[in-house]
Amino acid sequence: MFFQQLINGLNLGSAYAVIAIGYTLVFGVLNIINMAHGEIFMFGAFIGLMLVTAAGANIFVALIGAMLGGAVLGFLLEYLALRPLRRRKVTHLAPLISTIGVSIFLESLALKIWGPQTQSFPPQFEGALMDVGLFKVSMIQIVGFGTAIVLMVLLTLLLDKTKIGKAVKATSENIETAGLLGINTSRIITFTVMLASSLGAAAGVLVGLSFNAIEPTMGMTMGFKGLAVLIMGGLGNIRGAMMGGFILGIAEVFSVAYGASSYRDAVAFGIIILILFFRPEGLFSKAGKGGRP
Repeated sequence: MFFQQLINGLNLGSAYAVIAIGYTLVFGVLNIINMAHGEIFMFGAFIGLMLVTAAGANIFVALIGAMLGGAVLGFLLEYLALRPLRRRKVTHLAPLISTIGVSIFLESLALKIWGPQTQSFPPQFEGALMDVGLFKVSMIQIVGFGTAIVLMVLLTLLLDKTKIGKAVKATSENIETAGLLGINTSRIITFTVMLASSLGAAAGVLVGLSFNAIEPTMGMTMGFKGLAVLIMGGLGNIRGAMMGGFILGIAEVFSVAYGASSYRDAVAFGIIILILFFRPEGLFSKAGKGGRP
């Protein structure tokens, strides 16, 4: 029982980590919380579902398609909702409100396109459980967990080993200094928002597969849980977001297994309150360092 719930928690936590990384990337570069991230996550889930059901694509093609769709939404978000405000040098509150407006628009658009009813992936994607001794695991769980780990490893390599990754880090440290060093900060910001949105869309497909339930309102709850992980790991801390996602996933699954399912969502927000009380800089950040990688 314990090992089975641990596996379920790791699988769910890996998806939460991918969601939170998207928040973390945008916060690290723009110093704002992208409240539209949850709705981009939701759109990614629907794009993946449409590719599977209407186009007959396999799950990996659906993931790639969802990430491309998320990147396009990220570009539109940055170009239409964030860039005009950044040029006017308004306060940080204005972009936050702008992303809230985008989130409401995207949710309304999804309701118009797909309706309010819950949809699910075809039965062939559920997969049979494989008994490996101490626990049982499905092929969907293996694919979901493996995909999340691959995405996190690739992101880490991108940020640590490539020129554009180092430019993202420099921009997150100080945008003015990065500009003086010859970095095109406007392009880096656009790239970061697109990258974060593509990761959020991929997480939408992974969560949609795990719960086998996709609906237009799913973005709000998952978005708030991503914020919980963001705060837990430390604002702007990529590795903290990864660890925080696994912690939240495990805590949530165990609260359902040994408590009641009605407490599932309360766990994330209870953790936020406790961390804000006792370690507001996050569990994996050094105080005074701003939480950046």
